Amino acid sequence: MSLPTLVERENIQDMQRAEGLATILAIGTAVPPNYIFQTHYPDYYFRVTNSEHMVDLKDKFKRICDRTLIKKRHFFLTEDILKENPNMCEYMAPSLNTRHDLVLNELPKLGKEAATKAITEWGLPISKITHLIFCTTTCIDMPGADYHLTNLLGLSPSVKRFMMFHQACSGGGMALRLAKDLCENNKGSRVLVVCAEISAAYFHAPNENDIDSLVGQSLFGDGAGAIIVGSELDVLIEHPLFEIVTATQSIIPNTENALTIHLREAGVTFNLHKDIPKMISENIEDVLVDAVSPFGISDWNSLFWVVHPGGRAILDRLEVKVRLGEEKLRASRHVLSEYGNLASASVLFVIEEMRKTSIQEGKKSTGEGLDWGVLLGFGPGLTVETVVLCSLPVSAL
Repeated sequence: MSLPTLVERENIQDMQRAEGLATILAIGTAVPPNYIFQTHYPDYYFRVTNSEHMVDLKDKFKRICDRTLIKKRHFFLTEDILKENPNMCEYMAPSLNTRHDLVLNELPKLGKEAATKAITEWGLPISKITHLIFCTTTCIDMPGADYHLTNLLGLSPSVKRFMMFHQACSGGGMALRLAKDLCENNKGSRVLVVCAEISAAYFHAPNENDIDSLVGQSLFGDGAGAIIVGSELDVLIEHPLFEIVTATQSIIPNTENALTIHLREAGVTFNLHKDIPKMISENIEDVLVDAVSPFGISDWNSLFWVVHPGGRAILDRLEVKVRLGEEKLRASRHVLSEYGNLASASVLFVIEEMRKTSIQEGKKSTGEGLDWGVLLGFGPGLTVETVVLCSLPVSAL
């Protein structure tokens, strides 16, 4: 038997590709039931870590928490769990085994809760899921959370899995970029994306010589987001929300040490440069021009915005730099206020918030009534994930 000719191979390749853009078809989010109001968090944090004698540092932490504009955060860790695992309440005590044992069991469960909501909204049988992307900064294990989630959901044993570790706050955008490539190059595919984070990985006592960690303790919360992405839709059942038009990644020059995250015996540690908001804002217009100028867009206020709510200063500086109207970052600020920084899951919460309010306010499209929008994720590097979205008519789901 002769080998396929070049033309025959190209025909095979064409048959494997989908027609049309990858489209977000459903969204689900989940958080642990346990939450703490931000105004109460300094007292709680210094009490459970036996650090109440550090009066000056606690006052400083209160001021940090007040500036975040966060109202509450959800946590898997409870005070009872911390009492049973006192090594987690010390500063940099060896505790990696304890943290991993706690998180490995809970992370897929949180992901399942978000994924189940997305699958229910989607409306097709779970057997139609062809690919699974699981993204987390919480832990590293093999088989990973993608494997365990496959079993918890009852996905096909032949589902094609991708496990993304330690992409941090840019992970949600990166997962969407991968989902777009998978959908558009695999005819009939339906990709389930799950981003789940549990901050137990980096909870520990305060230290006066580690203010970076103190800032982190004021920001991060727990949550999971899930979306389903596909091309060539079943229009009788599926309800498209946003088309993923383009997805790109950029590195801001000379920022490799601005945000670093490491896995240590004490868990996950991180360093946050105080000028991260400035670094992002000073470079964001170049990123935006590269992303949307091919579509003839130059008015940033004509877009809807899905921005990773990494912190108040990031949103404030970006808003001023690109001269956005006050309402443009409403969805991102709402997610920051209600949940804190959820790392990779954050942008999925922002998309869901935008979709929800578009329905409530009677908008004609999911992007707050606007056709074009941009999703921005910021992670170590500094890495910027930029996803151009096109909103579609509102569904009353």
